[in-house]
Amino acid sequence: MEPNGIRSRGGAAAHRIGLLLSLCTLSATHAATPSHITISGERIFPESITSTADGTVIIGSIGQRMIYRARSGAAVARPWITPGTDGMQTIFGVLADDRSRTLWACSNDFGPSGSERPPPATLYAFDLRNGAPKGHYPLPTPGALCNDIVVDTDGTVYATDTNNMEVVRLARGAAHLEVWAGPSGFGPRSGLLYGIAILGRRVLVNTLATSRIFSVPIERGGAAGSVVEVRLDRPLAHPDGMRRFGRDCLLVAQGGEGGRLSRVVVHGDSATVTTLKDGFPDGPVAVTVVGATAYVLEGQLGKFMHPAVPDGTGPLMRLNPFRATAVELVNP
Repeated sequence: MEPNGIRSRGGAAAHRIGLLLSLCTLSATHAATPSHITISGERIFPESITSTADGTVIIGSIGQRMIYRARSGAAVARPWITPGTDGMQTIFGVLADDRSRTLWACSNDFGPSGSERPPPATLYAFDLRNGAPKGHYPLPTPGALCNDIVVDTDGTVYATDTNNMEVVRLARGAAHLEVWAGPSGFGPRSGLLYGIAILGRRVLVNTLATSRIFSVPIERGGAAGSVVEVRLDRPLAHPDGMRRFGRDCLLVAQGGEGGRLSRVVVHGDSATVTTLKDGFPDGPVAVTVVGATAYVLEGQLGKFMHPAVPDGTGPLMRLNPFRATAVELVNP
């Protein structure tokens, strides 16, 4: 494993530093970057994290079915968009789009439900300034699970449908989501389509169960091109949330043994993988970038799926504080 960040020795180190600076350009550093952002409350079980241009951090929750916000520089994320707002359910992916002043969020009926006809998986839009609802869009394929989101520079929104192995699209100004790519191109339905990002004119997605990354060109007129698997120079175990980092780079949260944050530099249809930090015991589920800092969110979702049982009948699972951990991307 390579050391954290870009610290190493000799000419090879200089080459890697040059590659990072040319391909993985950092945005401006913000005034305060706490070492951890803790989420206020209990049994949060967060699933996704995003950030705005001013460094505000926003987190979606499965356990509490709400959206939390930490103002720029704050070390605590507090309840912001409350459960049931505009009918939203458990919150998976969240994505802040500063251009349109919109927070996009994936809502699913996940876990125990008291309804015989649970609401469908839905993509929600909220005002990024005050959290007011702006609209919602059910996913088109039955049995969908809306997982993660990305927005192109033209305002087109893409989201992953995990259960159906599809990428859905909401064109700017459209009233409905449509299936854009998949399902056959991304492998078997058991592959679990999760993270999504855009590099240039390509949408990239990953699969949690089969640990693969795929690339889909955005053709003229917005149609999906042929799906191509990206060849990795080393395995990327259980990739989950991922974010674009500069021109040709991805930051990927991995939920495998110990958990880790990796940088993936994409060269055409191949990529190089570098571990930036490992040892996240509570299962990384997502990552976002604030200035020169990545925040890695741990969800403890294994404990959500297998909850504690009473004393005497099985083990009690201890919940750690729910938080996102800062990882400095470039050493001073």
